[in-house]
Amino acid sequence: MRHPAFKTGHMPFILALLTTLLWGGASAMAQDAGYRLGVMDRLKVRVAEWQPADGTVRSWDVVAGDYAVGPDGSISLPFIGQMEVSGKTTAEVATEIARELQSKFALRTEPSASVEIAQFRPIFLTGDVNTPGEFPYAPNLTVLKAVSLAGGLRRAEAGQRFARDFINARGDAAVYGSERSRLIARRARLLAEVEGADTIKIPQELENIPNSAELIASETALMKSRRQRYELQLKALADLRALLESEVQSLNQKAATQKEQLELAQKDRERISRLSEQGLATSQRRLSIEERTADVESTLLDIDTAALRAKQDISKALQDEINLRNDWEAQRSKELQDTEAELEKLELQLTTSRELMSEALAQSAEALRFDASGKAASIKYVIVRDEGDGTKEISADETTPLRPGDVVKVTSELLLQ
Repeated sequence: MRHPAFKTGHMPFILALLTTLLWGGASAMAQDAGYRLGVMDRLKVRVAEWQPADGTVRSWDVVAGDYAVGPDGSISLPFIGQMEVSGKTTAEVATEIARELQSKFALRTEPSASVEIAQFRPIFLTGDVNTPGEFPYAPNLTVLKAVSLAGGLRRAEAGQRFARDFINARGDAAVYGSERSRLIARRARLLAEVEGADTIKIPQELENIPNSAELIASETALMKSRRQRYELQLKALADLRALLESEVQSLNQKAATQKEQLELAQKDRERISRLSEQGLATSQRRLSIEERTADVESTLLDIDTAALRAKQDISKALQDEINLRNDWEAQRSKELQDTEAELEKLELQLTTSRELMSEALAQSAEALRFDASGKAASIKYVIVRDEGDGTKEISADETTPLRPGDVVKVTSELLLQ
């Protein structure tokens, strides 16, 4: 039984849907109405026809296939012959194919034709690239990606070697100089911490550094944070010691009270003991006073033990405070020594970079064009593009998107920034 969807009014929709399912959609750029076909583009053509008699779709395999756009801007199709496609979109070519087939075979309705880009026409790179020539185009291709396909920018082995050495040495010197400034600011902060100062003096080495204020402000914030934590730790130990001393004092007072109770209990025990010997006191009463005396002595012993433990804790808190102070001073000294060692190492690296820069300037005229005011290699990109109304040159950068058939000219030169 034929599905209800197979109705005469639904035939074009169903035919288009089946064609899409059979062969898939074209690439994003092929579907873009703004892209116009040109010489060396390769097209994939598919044709299908709806058969209302049996409700099936017939594929025109004789016409289907891959076709290259020739030098004259046309493709050659069975039954149709030469068809001009240059400057047209894939949708326009598909419509024209369907109309031609309907006309050739006197069909009642146009067959469904699908035209996709099988392969875009190539791009070309010339100029200062390692491998100039022809390269395949791919969607989303940019100037930078195209240059990477050509092996990157071309560099002379001898002529520009000293210029590159100068650039590298100058970059290293900039990195070392920045790190040196941070270390000088750190050293100033450590000296202030050792001296117990509240502020950091700006060192003479940083007076002409543009970001010296920011460096000192950062180190000052760090110094205040570290000192605040250190003082809080000291205060916590001092509070603990005061609490323990108060506890010892309370225990001593309690011990004094218990000693008085013990003296009274001992006197009662002696009195009961004499009465018991005279037969005037029972053994039960004597036993009771003995138990009371023992309890008081036990409580007094517990108090003495607690007082001894509290005194030990006081001694430990005091030792912890001494260790904290010693560790603080030792850590500052160790960090100061490490900073001095790092500064010495950076000074040597900075000197080496400056010597390399001097050598490059002495050996290369190209390197001589780089000076303290700052100069660099300038890379210039120009796209030569034919948009149907003649070729034109378009200035570009690394992110500029390319189109099939573009010619990219790359030139490099040393210019003032």
